Amino acid sequence: MNLLPGGGCPNLNSNVEDRIALAHGEGAKAMRRLLEERILPKFSNIHLESCADAVWLPKPLGSLAFSTDCYVVTPLFFPGGDIGKLSVCGTANDLAVSGAKPRWLSLAMIIEEGFSLELLEKILLSVAATAQQAEMLVVAGDTKVVPRGKVDGLFINTSGLGEGIDGVRSKPETISEGDAIVVTGPIGRHGMAIMAAREQGFAEQEIVSDCGLLYPAVAALHDAGIHVRAMRDATRGGVASVLHEWASDCGLSFTIEEKQIPVDTDVRGIAELLGIDPLFVANEGTMVVAIAESDVEKTLQALRNVEISASATRIGYARKKGAAAVTVRRGLGIEIALDEPSGAPLPRIC
Repeated sequence: MNLLPGGGCPNLNSNVEDRIALAHGEGAKAMRRLLEERILPKFSNIHLESCADAVWLPKPLGSLAFSTDCYVVTPLFFPGGDIGKLSVCGTANDLAVSGAKPRWLSLAMIIEEGFSLELLEKILLSVAATAQQAEMLVVAGDTKVVPRGKVDGLFINTSGLGEGIDGVRSKPETISEGDAIVVTGPIGRHGMAIMAAREQGFAEQEIVSDCGLLYPAVAALHDAGIHVRAMRDATRGGVASVLHEWASDCGLSFTIEEKQIPVDTDVRGIAELLGIDPLFVANEGTMVVAIAESDVEKTLQALRNVEISASATRIGYARKKGAAAVTVRRGLGIEIALDEPSGAPLPRIC
């Protein structure tokens, strides 16, 4: 059981009123108090007033995008974020890179009996703050409580709806030979931040996750009139996974330049120590973008004017299909195949 920000078990002899009980998930008085006193005040809006079984949303202006995801990260708190912030950013980013403005969010929690109400408050406040930053309304949700040992503290599911942005769609099948590949920031920060948080003293300096909202970067590309071929947030499997999926979709291969790939020094150091290529490590606020070569400078200028993508860099290009779907040109000019990730080198990072 890993319920505290720095790991470790809660004091089970502490006041039971300070902790989640099975009754909090049974739909009676205790659950109603939990909702009314702890949860609903964080997300006050007209859609939650009735606590009905379904919410009626206003008619959208255009097409709708829908996404859902579950979050089981450990530890629950890490440098740069927590499971609450992560659950909003993850779903909002999936909508944004699909070409939609995030609008509405559902929040469902599975909580372990004995979980600290104080920690739950912190996580809910983080969800609320991040949703407000994303300009999303939490309009529906659910809470379940399970016996001790059946969940590692807290699991969260969020589902999101977004309104389509005119002229913006991610279509990897439209990537053409010669198109450029851009990443919006240094890679591998989230996975390595989680790793360092699990192993206290593992890193000499604190590594901060890139967990953040990508919609401002997507909006900047739209406002600049960039015709984006494809966008993808490089989460589990990292940049390598994105490029392998795109290669399969478009029938081309990709070559990336090692010296152009942005990697923070501390992230690179831990990756080398663990024998993990940063290209395989998860990100939670960094995306990969495919655009025409002629739009590279305009794209970089637009992205660098936004905080979350201020370090945007061109790292490679699409080419005629070769023996390897993705290759990396290393420092000495030697081009080698980059294998597709076959599993998670760092489990439970989101």
